[in-house]
Amino acid sequence: MVQWSKFDRWWLSAWIFPLISALTWLGMLLAMFCTWEAEGHPHYPSMSQDQHIAYISDVGAFGLKPLFITGSVVTTIFLDLGFASERWLRHYGRLAPNTSRAQSMLSSISILFAICGTCGLILLSNFDTYHHDRLHNGFLLLFLGGYILSAIFLCAEYQRLGIHYRQHRILRISFWIKLVFIIVEVVFAIIFGVTAWNGHQDVAAVFEWIIALIFTFYVLSFLLDLWPSVRHKHHVPQGWREQEAAQLEKEVERNGALPPLDHAPAPITSEPNQGTYQNTEEGLSHDRITGSYRGTNMTGGQGSHLQNAVAQYPPAHNGLGRQKKWGIGRLRF
Repeated sequence: MVQWSKFDRWWLSAWIFPLISALTWLGMLLAMFCTWEAEGHPHYPSMSQDQHIAYISDVGAFGLKPLFITGSVVTTIFLDLGFASERWLRHYGRLAPNTSRAQSMLSSISILFAICGTCGLILLSNFDTYHHDRLHNGFLLLFLGGYILSAIFLCAEYQRLGIHYRQHRILRISFWIKLVFIIVEVVFAIIFGVTAWNGHQDVAAVFEWIIALIFTFYVLSFLLDLWPSVRHKHHVPQGWREQEAAQLEKEVERNGALPPLDHAPAPITSEPNQGTYQNTEEGLSHDRITGSYRGTNMTGGQGSHLQNAVAQYPPAHNGLGRQKKWGIGRLRF
């Protein structure tokens, strides 16, 4: 049951972690690029002779190295806090909980690769491209590979969550955003590597800046993941709605309102302690809990949080609120 507290502060929720991370990363990139522009496109010692556009690491190696290190540390630490918060909120029921052990494993592996990406970015900002060229390139590969692999496993988790919780469209939206990030970043990373290897340094530098900017939008996508956990007087956390819907379903079954599924559906009735049910093409569904159900606010009666939760978010349990799955043969989506 939802328990509201005067100490609930939605602006102190976990969604602030990816916001701080994205703003720090974007601010760092803009500061470095604007500095390079303001200085008249200087040719840094780490740049090749025929190179005219500086890499991010070129700018970060001279003059702005403290900013580069600080921005990289703050960005990755707060992003990892966002990863950990998503796992914690889903485990403790503020977000829609995982429905299988495989989903929890995918989330844990995603966090592990995110930590690898964090180490890569922090180390490449310390070991600059001028004094430690090989180490810098190796840590750059660790940074890109770590976060791309992390996004792949996180994308797999959200694909499975979206199948089970079809009533939460935000899960599908987050899945597609992360999938687009994976595809675009992999393609651009390949172009970056090929052009840098073949000596087209200016083209490679442009794609490095683009890859860094796209990473900002990936970080911001975690706002979609964490915002449903926010609690205030106008919003019930996503996981609580699932718990309330499941609790209401148990209350309805306990009061004998559900007819046996292997018999004809019970006629619509307005007798006490009876809900209103309707037989649809997708199976027996609980369309509305009418005022004829004589419960209290504590047991899901008229006007309760339980009643409102099911009216807006039908439970996806035991066929109640079940939606049709599309696919070919036994393969369903």
